[in-house]
Amino acid sequence: MATVIIPTPLRKFTDNESRLSTPAANVAEALQDLAIRFPNLKKHLLDDQGQIRGFLNIFVGDADIRDLALEQTPISADAVLSIVPAIAGGRQ
Repeated sequence: MATVIIPTPLRKFTDNESRLSTPAANVAEALQDLAIRFPNLKKHLLDDQGQIRGFLNIFVGDADIRDLALEQTPISADAVLSIVPAIAGGRQ
């Protein structure tokens, strides 16, 4: 099963698990699987239309899904998905 790395700010919604396994075949299925298993996590991953939130960066291995097939990016059983929330702030 593919592994999803959960960022620290979202772990409170996954019973403090930092890594989760999913049998999903693509990124969309993986996020849906997490949303079903952890309902409080869903609103942090998906918008009201079920689309990946714009402030999330999703990587399969080292590749950003925006450079691949977006949410339809296939994942293998040994794939590692990383969810990386965008960070705002800084100085002007």
